[in-house]
Amino acid sequence: MQTARQAARQRRRRRRLTTGAAVAVTAAGLLVCLVTAMRPGSHDPDGATGSGPALGANAAAPAVSGGQATPSASPSSPESSPAGSSPGPSPTTAGPATPAAPGPSAKAATPKSGPGAAPSAGRIRPGTTYPGVATAYAAGDGNGACLFGPSDDLMIAAMNTADYESSKACGAYVRVRAASGASITVRITNECPLPCAPGQLDLSEQAFAKLADPKVGRIPITWSLLSPAVSDPISLRYKTGSSRYWCAIQVIGHRNPVARLEVRTATGWRSLPRTGYNHFLSADGTGCGGVLRVTDIHGEELTIEGIALSPDVVQRTRFQFAPH
Repeated sequence: MQTARQAARQRRRRRRLTTGAAVAVTAAGLLVCLVTAMRPGSHDPDGATGSGPALGANAAAPAVSGGQATPSASPSSPESSPAGSSPGPSPTTAGPATPAAPGPSAKAATPKSGPGAAPSAGRIRPGTTYPGVATAYAAGDGNGACLFGPSDDLMIAAMNTADYESSKACGAYVRVRAASGASITVRITNECPLPCAPGQLDLSEQAFAKLADPKVGRIPITWSLLSPAVSDPISLRYKTGSSRYWCAIQVIGHRNPVARLEVRTATGWRSLPRTGYNHFLSADGTGCGGVLRVTDIHGEELTIEGIALSPDVVQRTRFQFAPH
């Protein structure tokens, strides 16, 4: 028979076995719970379904260092931002530019509108009304300081020196209004020197008679720039004495005042200076007899080819500036 001591020893051995089995069962249960919680699509404590995608075969896994996962730095993550700065959107790297669809080809006349978009002819601005006085002079055959030559149309005027501005006003069409309400359109073909004051127009006697009795001699007026209907294209003329070594070029019959004349060179366009006698001068012959580009005060450009280097010959083109 077992002694009391042996029975007690057996009971203690059975208790240890039972306790070990219970611990093993508990550990297994915890392991199952952890595996279940880590499966894709498992629920969080609030009941929301996990939305992060599982790592695929080609996905980069977090780097492991010292047995711990080290998150990779992202440009937008707070950990990778400089101290004290707030994270912003990650920069986008631009890919190859997509070629633009072909647009319309450039035209010979390219209008440019809007304040500041166009070169200015000088003091006279479109859309502005100027106060002044009108006087009268004997216009003769219609020629004047602008050197356009004789004309049968004597609805012309001489611009005061300040607004004439070294021939920049030449060829401009101006609407003149008297206090009586009468009005007339004239073309600037001449200069009125001092004592003509800024704003003053010296009208041909024929034009002055449309506004008031010529015996009055002087009347208050307002005037503004026009862009009238014209039937003829512009013309160009090389001054007498022009050659491939020196030339002066004149623009005639333009609807709007001319702001610039350029000649084409081997390196691009070259703008010619304007003289007081209403010609654009190439003192060294650059561009003489070549392709020309004429620009009005609205920024419209006319590129003109085929003008022969023939002095004192008026050569018609196929172009005219657009009305404004």
